Amino acid sequence: MSALPGPTATITPILPAARGWPLHDVAASRALEQAALASQPAHALMQRAGLAVARLALAIAPHARRVWVAAGPGNNGGDGLVAALHLQRWGLQVQVSLLGEAQSLPADAADAWQQARAAGVPISTDLPAQLDAELCIDALLGLGATREPAGLLAAAIQRLNTQRAPVLAVDLPSGLCANTGRPLGAAAVQAQHTLSLLTLKPGLFTGAGRDHAGRVWLATLGIDGAGQPASAWLGGMPPTLPRRHSQHKGSFGDVIVLGGAAGMGGAALLAARAALTAGAGRVWVARLAGDALAVDAARPELMPREPADLLQPDTLARATVVCGCGGGAPVQAVLPAVLAHAGRLVLDADALNAMAADAGLAAALIARQQPTVLTPHPLEAARLLGCSAAQVQADRLASAMQLAERLRAVLVLKGSGSVLAAPGRPPSINPTGNARLGTAGSGDVLAGWLGGLWSQGDSASLDDALAAARAAVWWHGRAAETGPPHLPLRAGDLIEAMAAAVSAAAPAAKHSEQGGRASG
Repeated sequence: MSALPGPTATITPILPAARGWPLHDVAASRALEQAALASQPAHALMQRAGLAVARLALAIAPHARRVWVAAGPGNNGGDGLVAALHLQRWGLQVQVSLLGEAQSLPADAADAWQQARAAGVPISTDLPAQLDAELCIDALLGLGATREPAGLLAAAIQRLNTQRAPVLAVDLPSGLCANTGRPLGAAAVQAQHTLSLLTLKPGLFTGAGRDHAGRVWLATLGIDGAGQPASAWLGGMPPTLPRRHSQHKGSFGDVIVLGGAAGMGGAALLAARAALTAGAGRVWVARLAGDALAVDAARPELMPREPADLLQPDTLARATVVCGCGGGAPVQAVLPAVLAHAGRLVLDADALNAMAADAGLAAALIARQQPTVLTPHPLEAARLLGCSAAQVQADRLASAMQLAERLRAVLVLKGSGSVLAAPGRPPSINPTGNARLGTAGSGDVLAGWLGGLWSQGDSASLDDALAAARAAVWWHGRAAETGPPHLPLRAGDLIEAMAAAVSAAAPAAKHSEQGGRASG
């Protein structure tokens, strides 16, 4: 939806995100809102917001004739009242439930209530006994919500979640924390669409946010937010660079994969195959326990080695090392050498568990002079932080930033809306992916692909590590979006799906004729 006239400007769909977007938490959004209110005529911002909600409502439900607006006791409810006024003027049957005292509404919302009532918009102070709406607008709670909804607000959320009509949430699904994507209580609105106003909030894209927000749209209301620093970023599609004619396998770096304890040899092979497919020049793979790895019949380009052959300081220093994929307990024995000498290091799975159990290994990681990327899932992150997985999930951005700062490493906290963090840098949320990635070996593929991308970089800086991690996570998620949503994506198939996603997104080669044109 585009080209809306007037100060509301455009309503922009956010996902799929080809570009990066700034995210603003509650404090940053409030600061931008206050600055905008001070520069605008009274009530102007709410009028723009309500008009944007009404226009998006028509766009997503063009055939709906009956609309129920659930309005709360704050400015979010005021936005809903303005939307109701416009929808009624455009010929729709509108029913508003204002779940709060009209006399206690904030000034802007009180003005919206007075205008809606004067125009004859039906407004009740209770939930409708019968609801046959074809579209529902959730305008119950906005940025100010900090505790579990109760009373009529909780009942309205339940009604929104159990009726059949699509739900459009205003700014946030009611009951969802704007900063974390965590439901504030037992229930939060599960919307099919969310129109975020002024700014995009981090909680819409991580934790439970994606499930509750549905399709996210942005209306900046004509306000330039460039002066307010972003709290975090929503990642955009990484660039794809063609290979030059003069390059060779030595131009793309070496990857060493250390993992595959007894019964888990497939994890090391998945990581190695992913590194090779991502573009590494050469990939060595060593199994840490059990039978030695033979030549991989599916990928004979991979080079099996004994761990001792690859743990030489000079060999480690020249390579990008991916350590821990299916490593089991034996990984603990190789970590001291890896931490001391690896030029670029990706630590996954059992390598992270070993560090969580051994303070000496964690200290060696912190003391490393070379960059490291850690790829924990929430339980592995919880072990490293000494807390529960539920506590990690309650604030994924804060947990990722805390771990990145503590361990002086790039951190990829996997899950819905994977969070990427690095010391001294704002975090980012990956916008791609879905539950198709919840399969055995998916994390091994991610770690290997990350190593394969990173090995091709010109330097081993922290920023290069972060860029490789962002790109790997983005393509990992993108691959899951291209297949049937009801089927899991098996890890072995994921590698080829990632390659196909990169190929599909790569810019087409531009052919230009050199010299003069043929005549005749």
